[in-house]
Amino acid sequence: MSRIHPLALVDPAARLADDVEVGPWTLIGPDVEIGAGTVIGPHVVVRGPTTIGKHNRIFQFSSVGEDCQDKKYNGEPTQLIIGDHNIIREGCTLHRGTVQDQGITRIGSHNLLMAYVHVAHDCVVNDHIIMANNATIAGHVHIGDGAILGGYTTVHQFCKLGAWSMSAANSAVFKDIPAFVMVGGNPASAHGMNFEGMRRRGYSPELVAALRKAYKTVYRQGLTLVEALKELEESASLYPEIALYRDSIIASTRGITR
Repeated sequence: MSRIHPLALVDPAARLADDVEVGPWTLIGPDVEIGAGTVIGPHVVVRGPTTIGKHNRIFQFSSVGEDCQDKKYNGEPTQLIIGDHNIIREGCTLHRGTVQDQGITRIGSHNLLMAYVHVAHDCVVNDHIIMANNATIAGHVHIGDGAILGGYTTVHQFCKLGAWSMSAANSAVFKDIPAFVMVGGNPASAHGMNFEGMRRRGYSPELVAALRKAYKTVYRQGLTLVEALKELEESASLYPEIALYRDSIIASTRGITR
């Protein structure tokens, strides 16, 4: 028995695993590949070149793999690549890349994209990320593992959001966010680290204390960034998490959120 609804329009050139489910009034174009166990709801548009991995669920009215909104885009066959076990809720818009970058928008695995999330061209969204309702990231944004974007968060193009960072609802992010750091406001400013999240992930009290000290070194001691990074060298050699925090600051190209 076919798992493709008779009212769905699936291009014969699309490559779907045998158990992919497709709801009514959904359009799937050529140059689309969808892995096993994925469920595509009704009223979804999937254009290519797009690759969707295994065991994803995409809800109604989402637009996946559409041409991007960059005015320099001129119809080139760029890509959207989505990993496994993602939940993409109602009305999400996920655009392909541009040739001015790598030509690929990447979304990893085990992510939750809530309703009306927008992922623009050439973004890299890693794994285990939550983007709450109406979170919007502009082109070329990179989001590290485990980050959380509160509802209506907006992120300026080319920003980097470090692993396990967090933004409050209605945040406007114009600079890079180091790993573990929590931000909020318009423009966003730093408000500590997500220590409760660390405890929930099983971080030891010693590690939490070391990360708290590392945060204060950068944000509270009045040091220059060069001086603060120098201060963190020893603790970064002892704790991989502090090395991650330090490296995310070093990797910043837009300056860090203060």
